[in-house]
Amino acid sequence: MANIAIMGFGTVGGGTYDIIANNPVTLREKCGQYLSVRRVLDLLDFPDSPIENILTKNFDDILNDSEIDVVVETMGGTKPAYEFTKALLESGKSVVTSNKEMVASYGQELKELAAKNGVKYLFEASVCAAIPIIHSLQNRLASSNITEIMGILNGTTNYILTKMLKSGESFDSVLKEAQQKGYAERDPAADVEGHDTCRKIAILAWLGFGELGKEVHWSKIPTEGITKVTIDDLKKADAEGYVVKLIGHAKIVEDKVECSVKPTRVPKDSPLANIDDVYNAILVKGDAAGDVMFYGRGAGDLATGSSIVADIMEVARG
Repeated sequence: MANIAIMGFGTVGGGTYDIIANNPVTLREKCGQYLSVRRVLDLLDFPDSPIENILTKNFDDILNDSEIDVVVETMGGTKPAYEFTKALLESGKSVVTSNKEMVASYGQELKELAAKNGVKYLFEASVCAAIPIIHSLQNRLASSNITEIMGILNGTTNYILTKMLKSGESFDSVLKEAQQKGYAERDPAADVEGHDTCRKIAILAWLGFGELGKEVHWSKIPTEGITKVTIDDLKKADAEGYVVKLIGHAKIVEDKVECSVKPTRVPKDSPLANIDDVYNAILVKGDAAGDVMFYGRGAGDLATGSSIVADIMEVARG
């Protein structure tokens, strides 16, 4: 049996717990052993919840528990998640995360630390939820020299731009609707100002471009969000044969990696043009594989949780 702890019991942590709790036999058949959630760390109380008896507010209860094999980090941000993750890896526990800010800021360091201690640091869920782009870059596309990665990496902004064009409503009006539907956070700045997309394209560039990609840091990527996009911009682009999408773009140019995040006029014959609502898509170009596109839901409790559980299963298989 693989014993698991979950740090952060919000939307994603809860979705991860539900997948593990509701599919014990199927998961065992696929990874060779049962998965069991032994501890949940959160500052909140969850009375009458299935986790009530395994809930703790003390990180040391996880760090010092020799029976815990894998820790899921869905806390968000880098404080205290960074220090917690370092301590766990150094203690010989594998860590699985959906925390894109952590991976974009410290992913390379933490991956090397995990290898040094004979464990794993896995983060498929940090980019586009259920879309297996990270595994693909590191494994299935590893035989290609990847030269360009571009995509719609944020479901919130894609929903807003899609709805603005179809309904004729303003940015502010559609944003409020997105918040009511749970597609946008109460503070939507990370999404609508492009920071979420920026961190994701930095992660993809790091993994996709080998040694050149290691030089990419999200804080140095020119980033523009969608807050200044108007109905007139969308209608004009539509009339001229384009669709406006917030695109994260990374490309090798003369032995350097150039990255950007900005609203972009995408030709209607592009495969990215028809990606609407909360869906994400990533187009990868390589010399051997050619053009490969990945498509799917880029957010949500179960979609993100499915990637986390897949990473847990990879650790469980050894």
